[in-house]
Amino acid sequence: MIRTLLRPLLRLILRIFFRRIEVSGAEGVPATGPVIFVLNHPNGLIDPAFLLCLAPRRVSFLAKAPLFRMPIIGGICRSFEAIPVHRRQDAGADLSKNAETFETARAVLVKGGTIAVFPEGASHSDPKLRPLKTGTARIALGAAAALPANPALQIVAVGLYYRAKQTFRSVALLHFGNPFSVERIPLAAGAEPPAEPVRELTARLEAALRGVTLEAEEANAYALIARAQHIFSAADEVPERPPSLADEFELRRRFLAGYEVARRHWPERAARLQTRLARYEASLAAAGLDARHLAPKSYAWQRVATYAVKSLLFLMLGLPAAIVGLVINYPAYRAVGWVATGMSRGEDALATVKVLAAVLLFPLSWAAILAGVWLWRGPWAAALVAPVLPLTGYVALHFGERLDRLIGATRALALLLLRRRAFLRLTAERHDIQREIVELGREANGLRPP
Repeated sequence: MIRTLLRPLLRLILRIFFRRIEVSGAEGVPATGPVIFVLNHPNGLIDPAFLLCLAPRRVSFLAKAPLFRMPIIGGICRSFEAIPVHRRQDAGADLSKNAETFETARAVLVKGGTIAVFPEGASHSDPKLRPLKTGTARIALGAAAALPANPALQIVAVGLYYRAKQTFRSVALLHFGNPFSVERIPLAAGAEPPAEPVRELTARLEAALRGVTLEAEEANAYALIARAQHIFSAADEVPERPPSLADEFELRRRFLAGYEVARRHWPERAARLQTRLARYEASLAAAGLDARHLAPKSYAWQRVATYAVKSLLFLMLGLPAAIVGLVINYPAYRAVGWVATGMSRGEDALATVKVLAAVLLFPLSWAAILAGVWLWRGPWAAALVAPVLPLTGYVALHFGERLDRLIGATRALALLLLRRRAFLRLTAERHDIQREIVELGREANGLRPP
């Protein structure tokens, strides 16, 4: 019952924190039978929330035991039927209890259920996957031995991709890979699987996870590839719908692979392209523009007039509610930022702290306002005001985002009208960079092994 209530609430929180969320590959997840989901772990408690809310199957997570001792989070873990894992690095950990953990996880699978595991063992911000723990393979082999041949135990690698994981109103992709079966090996009841099959399955898990995640040799490669993808994807005409996040993720994977080849074989050429990308972005920033604004075909007068009318109507109608929402919610918004900056112990925990602080501070600020209205005008006035508080905040949020897009488009139009040569020069430079990326990618692809 509690799980049924919490799931839509968590989904709403995720939809507010992230401007855009997409799920891909879910149609390939087996609809019935035992399944183990294995995920990368870049973003603290945000990562399990995505799978719990958006997976096509009911999932029980393996979660670190200290979470179960936390006042609110522990209750949420138990409501979602999470299974505690006792880790060596946790204070006061009793590793002997992991035998019970493994047995519980295997029992869920034997009943045809699903579990989810972060086999890296901890959330992190490293550019590559960390070495996988062997616990997932041991659970899988033990469960497979206790299962009938049909249906076989399936493993699905799940990739979590964040464009900017700690940033409010960024985007996120939950990507399900292709399932594969776990080979059954004979095991005596209660026996641990042999070391060699465990190593082989762990290696297979690692390969599957690498297929659904971004990996780089160095952390600064992510920023470079993000810059290259952003400029490369800009077009001469704004598309009716933005490219899917699955396409963006795949493009970044190809760019990372090509960059590693180029860095090894043509370091000077790769460095020149990197410098050119940075210089181009600096030119755009100096003009207050984004690469997507340089779309000459989108500035035909009919389109400009239609966009202007729609935007002005939205701004005029939404301005009063946006002002009210800003006045009501801005103090809590700033307080969330202060709390997150002060309490977060790393980039991978920042989004988690922001969400938890927001879930606490926004309702507290609304409660304080409602108490004041109640004392001033009575309970009926408070009842009328109550739904307005979060609603105006949501309007203010969308109003700010729409205003930001309108300002960017207005700057680009002004540059096109008043400094046409500068606009066309920036557009031509973008085309040259796109051609250089294509040429470099083609040559790098020829050097990669088939």
